[in-house]
Amino acid sequence: MTQRLHLVFGGELVNPSENVFKNVDDIHVVGIFPDYAKAYDAWKHEAQRTVDNAHMRYFIAHLHRLRDEETPASATEELG
Repeated sequence: MTQRLHLVFGGELVNPSENVFKNVDDIHVVGIFPDYAKAYDAWKHEAQRTVDNAHMRYFIAHLHRLRDEETPASATEELG
């Protein structure tokens, strides 16, 4: 069974029209979720919680798209 993991994270942006965080150390990691529906619910909750701050943004990262198990590992991944 293929897992489709999703990461929900967010923080304050320098400018609301760009995706550049004001302080990377303050990024709020909401969590990793097993499917898009659960990730979306978490994203929506955090987005609504911070709606009064125009500089706050939350994102859903599709972790399952970041790694293709069929592609050979790079040399750095083999360093173990």
